[in-house]
Amino acid sequence: MSTQQFQVKWDPKDVQIRTKSVELALEPLVNKVTTLMNSNGDSGLKKGRSKNSHVLAVAIEKATQEFLNKGEQIAREHPSVENEMVAALNDVKSSGDSMRSATYDFSEDPCSQSRRNALVKASRTLLSSVTRLLIIADMVDVHVLLKSLRVVKGDLDHLRNANSQQELTTKFQTFGQYVMDLDNKAYYRQIDLKDDRYRDDMAAARSTMKKGSMMLLTTSKAHMSFPGNQEAKKNRDYAFQQFENAMNTIGNVTTATGPSEERPGEGAGFLASALDDFDRRCVVDPAVYNDSKIRPSLEKRLENIISAAAHMADKPNTRDERRERIVSECNSVRQALQDLLSSYVHGAGKRERSAELDGALDHMGKKTKDLRRQLRKAVVDHVSDTFSQTDIPLLMLIETAKQGNMGELGDFIAIFDEHTRKILEVSDLACSMSSNEDGVKLVRYAMFQIESLCPQVINAAKMLCSQPRNKVANENMDVFKAAWEAQMRVLTEAVDDITAFDDFLSVSESHILDDVNRCVFAVQDKDLDSLDKTAATVRGRANRICQVVAAEMSNYEPSLYTQQAMQALYEFRDNIMPHFNKTVEGAMNSLSSGGHMDENDFIDACRWVYDGVREIRRSVLVNRAYEDIESDSDIEEEAEDPEPRSRTTSMGEDQFNMQAMLNQKAEDDRVDRAMMRLLPEEEKQQIAAEVAVFKQEKAKLDAEITRWDESGNDIITLAKQMCMIMMEMTDFTRGRGPLKTTMDVISAAQRISGLGKTMVSLAGEIVEQCVQSRTKTDLQGYLKSIVLYTHQLNITSKVKTDITQIGGEMVLSGLESAISLITAAKNLMQAVVQTVKAAYVASTKYRGNNIKNNVVVWKMRAPEKKPLIRPMRDEMNQASQPIRKESRHVEHPITALGEFRNDDF
Repeated sequence: MSTQQFQVKWDPKDVQIRTKSVELALEPLVNKVTTLMNSNGDSGLKKGRSKNSHVLAVAIEKATQEFLNKGEQIAREHPSVENEMVAALNDVKSSGDSMRSATYDFSEDPCSQSRRNALVKASRTLLSSVTRLLIIADMVDVHVLLKSLRVVKGDLDHLRNANSQQELTTKFQTFGQYVMDLDNKAYYRQIDLKDDRYRDDMAAARSTMKKGSMMLLTTSKAHMSFPGNQEAKKNRDYAFQQFENAMNTIGNVTTATGPSEERPGEGAGFLASALDDFDRRCVVDPAVYNDSKIRPSLEKRLENIISAAAHMADKPNTRDERRERIVSECNSVRQALQDLLSSYVHGAGKRERSAELDGALDHMGKKTKDLRRQLRKAVVDHVSDTFSQTDIPLLMLIETAKQGNMGELGDFIAIFDEHTRKILEVSDLACSMSSNEDGVKLVRYAMFQIESLCPQVINAAKMLCSQPRNKVANENMDVFKAAWEAQMRVLTEAVDDITAFDDFLSVSESHILDDVNRCVFAVQDKDLDSLDKTAATVRGRANRICQVVAAEMSNYEPSLYTQQAMQALYEFRDNIMPHFNKTVEGAMNSLSSGGHMDENDFIDACRWVYDGVREIRRSVLVNRAYEDIESDSDIEEEAEDPEPRSRTTSMGEDQFNMQAMLNQKAEDDRVDRAMMRLLPEEEKQQIAAEVAVFKQEKAKLDAEITRWDESGNDIITLAKQMCMIMMEMTDFTRGRGPLKTTMDVISAAQRISGLGKTMVSLAGEIVEQCVQSRTKTDLQGYLKSIVLYTHQLNITSKVKTDITQIGGEMVLSGLESAISLITAAKNLMQAVVQTVKAAYVASTKYRGNNIKNNVVVWKMRAPEKKPLIRPMRDEMNQASQPIRKESRHVEHPITALGEFRNDDF
C-alpha cells in the first residue's frame, strides 16, 4: 500500500472553524462587535463604566487593520495561497470600511432602527470576511505540514529502494531528521484541533511514526541480509505498512472537513451499558404503566444481560465460587424483576408510588448492584490471572529461538499465540463491564496494536531460529521484543484504568491465598514442578500488586495515608517476598536432594506473603468510609456462609493448615468488629454519644496541629499519628474502620503507647531547656497525663468486648469497657492538645539563655491563597448563593458569532 496524495479542499464560502487558534484570534473582534451591538438591556458592565461607541469603533478598526497587516505578510511569504489571501484581504478591507461608516452613523443616532439594521449587516459582513481570512491563514499551516509529509514520503521510498547496508544507513540519518520535523509540525496541529477524535487520531499516528522509525531500519537490514527469508520480508512489509498508515492518518486528519464520525468500538462496554439502561427502564410512572408492553421489554433485556453474564461465568479462568455466585445473583435479579412487575400491576393507574412499589424498586436496585459486583470481580479474576506474567511466553519463545531448535519453537509459538489470544479476550471482557468510555477506547486501540504485532513477533522468532548467531537477526528480534513489551505496558495500564482498584485488591488477596495454599500442598506432596510453577505465579501476582498500588498512590498528594500505604508495600516487596523466594529455593533444593526441610518454616513464609498482601489492602482502604466499601475480601465473604466452599485437607497434629487459620481469622472478625454492628440500638446510641464527645476533642486537636508546619516538628507529626490511631479505635466500637479484631485494637493501643513515649521524650527535652516557670510545671503535668492515659488505653483495649448471644439477641456485657476505651482516648486527646500548646510556649518564650539547638522547629503553616482583588459587595452577595454548575453559562465568542451568520455567504 502506498501513501495517499493529499490536497487541501477549501470552499471559499465555508466558514467552519476547525482549530483553536482561529477561535482565539477571532475572539477579541467578536467581543468588541457584540459589545457595540449590546445597547439594549444589561451590558454586563458596571454603571458609569460603559464604553463610548466611538472608542469601540476605533478598537474594531484597529483590530481589523492588524488582521490586514498579518494577512499581507502571509501572502508575501506563501505564494501558494497568495491569490486566495489577496481576495480575502480585499473583502476584509471593503467590509471594514463599511463597518467603520455604519459604526459612526450608529453612534450619532443609536435610537435609529435603520442605522441599527445597517450596523448589523456590516457586522455580519466583517465577521464573515475576517473568519474566511483566518481560515485561509490556517490553511497555510496545513500546506506547510503536507509539504513536510511529502518529503517524508519521498524519503520513505528511498529507504525502501536502498540497495546496500551503507546506503540504507546514510539515507536513514536524513530520514530521521525529516521525521522529527514532521512530528513537530503534527504535534502543534494536534493541540490546535478542536475535534477530540481527530486529536486522538493524530496523537496515535505520531506515536506509531516515532516508534516505527527504528523498526524500519532493523527490518530493512534483516531483509537485505536474508533476501530469500519470507519472515524477514513480512517483518519489513509490516514496518513500512505501519509507517505509511501513520502518515496517511496525519494527512487525512490535516485535510479533514466537517466533524468526525463515531468509530466502531467507541462508548461504554456492552454489559455496563445494558445494566445502566435496564436500571433506568425499571423506573416507570405507575399512572402510565402498561403491563403488556413493559413486562416483555424488561424481561427480554434482562435475559440478554443474564446470557452475557452466563457467558462470562463459563470462561475457564472464572473461579467456581464466582460462577456459583453469578448464577445465584442472576436468579435473584429475575425474582426481583417479577416482584417489581407485580408491584407495578397492583399500583397501576395511581398517580403516586406506593410503599410496596418503592420497596420493590429498592430491592431491584440492590440486586442489580450485587450482580454488577460479582461480574466486576469475575473480570478482575481474569485480569489478575492473565496479566500477572505477560512477558514469560515471549521470553520462552525468544530463548528457544536463540537455541536454533525449530522443532521446539513450534510448541512455544503455539503457547505465545494462545497467551496473546487470552490477553485480548480478557481485555475485551474488561471493556464489557466498564463505563469509562475514554478508557475503553484506549484499551481497544492497544488491543488492535497487540493483535497486529503478534504474528510479526512470531516471524522475527522464526528468522532468529534460522540464524541464531547472526547479529542482524538478534537486533531484529530485540526491536520486536521492545515493541511488544511497550505495547503490553500500555494495554496493562489501560486495563488497570477501567477496572476497580478496590476489586483488584480484594480479588488479588483471595488469589494469593489460593496460590500459597497450593505451594504448601506441593511441598507436602513433594511435587517440585507444581511448587516451581505456583511460586512463580505468586511472584508474578505480587509484582502486579506492587505495581498497581504504587500507581494508585501516585494519584494522591503525599500524606500520612500514602506514606503508610507505601511502607506496607515496601515491607512486602523488600522483606517478605525475598524471604519467600529464599524459602522456596531452599525447599526445592531439599526436596530434589531428598534432604530434610522444616515445613513449618515454609508455611510461615507463605503466611507472611498473605499477611503482607492483606496489610497492603488494609492500609489502602484506611481512608474509605465503611459505606463506601461494598464488601470485604472474598475470604471474609466465604466465612459468612454457613457452608464454606474452600477446600480443606486433613493433616497431622504437627501440620499447619493455612486455610483453617484464615477461616478462624475471619471467624474472629465475625465475633469482634462485624458483631459490633449487630448491637441493640440502645447500646449503639450510648456509644455514639461518647464518640460525639470524642470528635469534639479531635476537632480541637485538628485546629491546633493544622496551625503548624510538621516539617522539622516531630511533636506535630506524632500528634497526627496518635489522632489517626485513636479514630480507628473509636470507629471499631461502631463496627467500622480498619481494625477488625481484638488483637488489632490491642496492637493499635501499643502503637499509641510507643508514640506517646516518643512524645514524652521529646517534650521532656523541651522541659529541660525551659527555665523555671508555670509553663514548665504545666508541661510536666501534661506529660504525666499522657503516660497515664496511654496506660489506661492499653488496659481498656484488652477488656473492651465481651459479646454474647442470648435468645437470638446480641448482648454487650462489657459496654462500660467499650465506653471506657472511648473515654480514655478522649482524655489522651485532651492531654496531647495541651502538650502541643505548652511545648510551643515553653520552647519559644521560656528557653534558657545558653540553649543553642532547638528540639523542634515551630513554624506556622503557610496561609491559603486569597484573591489579590477583593470582589465588589454585589458580587460577594451573588457568590454567597450556591449556583448549580449547569446554570453558570458564559457565552462563548464563537456562539456569539453565530448571531451574525449571513445566508448570502
